[in-house]
Amino acid sequence: MDYLTFLLVILHVHKALCEEIFWDTAVKFAENMTLECVYPSVSSFTQIEWFKIHGVQKKFIGIFHPAHGVVVREPYDKRLHLLNSTTAPNKVILSFYNASEADVGTYSCLFNVFPRGSWEKKIRVVQSDSFEAAAPLNCHVVSESGKNVTLTFQLQVDWPVQQVTWEKIQPHQIDLLTCCNLSQGRSYTSKYPRQILSNCSQDIRRSSILILNTTAWDSGLYRCRFTAHSGENETFVAKLTIIDGKTDNQYSLFVAGGTVLLLFVVVIVTIFVIACNRRRRRQKGIPFKESWDTKSKAVNNYRSPISATQPMEDAREDIYVNYPTFSRRPKPRV
Repeated sequence: MDYLTFLLVILHVHKALCEEIFWDTAVKFAENMTLECVYPSVSSFTQIEWFKIHGVQKKFIGIFHPAHGVVVREPYDKRLHLLNSTTAPNKVILSFYNASEADVGTYSCLFNVFPRGSWEKKIRVVQSDSFEAAAPLNCHVVSESGKNVTLTFQLQVDWPVQQVTWEKIQPHQIDLLTCCNLSQGRSYTSKYPRQILSNCSQDIRRSSILILNTTAWDSGLYRCRFTAHSGENETFVAKLTIIDGKTDNQYSLFVAGGTVLLLFVVVIVTIFVIACNRRRRRQKGIPFKESWDTKSKAVNNYRSPISATQPMEDAREDIYVNYPTFSRRPKPRV
């Protein structure tokens, strides 16, 4: 009987350890932190419950009911709020203020959805620095919004693989995307709000994930980890950047339009400068011409007393001169 009790205890401990492995989100501990739980589809739910997991036991924290509101049990009612999002009815938030080390641990969010049943997500709160600092980058992938993106990692070492996981890493949290457990022959279904497709098969040496219809929200760090039976692991980190194709086109049009406008301004300024230079040359030439005309008139006046504006008929009139008539007879000799 004692042997059977000991065996049951071992099985419960093993179950608890397995549950600790398959958390959906890891959140960095902070005095003011929020735990988000998002149901993957918009459905009518009867109520949402929050628990804190201690081994195989769950301690009730609070409950949200669409008709009856929110109830939070002691002692959590003095250091957290249970909120339902007004913009997304399938999203509920557990908000801590003035949290302590006693709040470190694993939390469970349970949706009771009619008629599908229950849906649970596990969130683990850990004391850690920035999660991104512990993820050295291997490659950078850039893609446009709306396209499908595939991230792939080829295992370089030759040892038997036990488990393959993909995670999305942010400064304050890590989200488990896929988990392929080869020793158990099954793939864990993550509670990530976006649909992620992946491959999971025996003797897997190459793992990939497919993100459909990407948006800017999908940008971030993605980590793939191969784990061996011996405990060894091999990791690969890729940075994904999603850019808006429409924004790029608008930017290109803006640059092209700005270039054309700049050339137009340059042409206008050039024409204006040329016109100013011609005007200055004309202004400099007018005094010289007036001086030359004045000198020409002075010379003409000196040569002829007749006015230049006098009619030609007056200039052709006959001129009569009176002079004495001398006798042509010879003088007598004396």
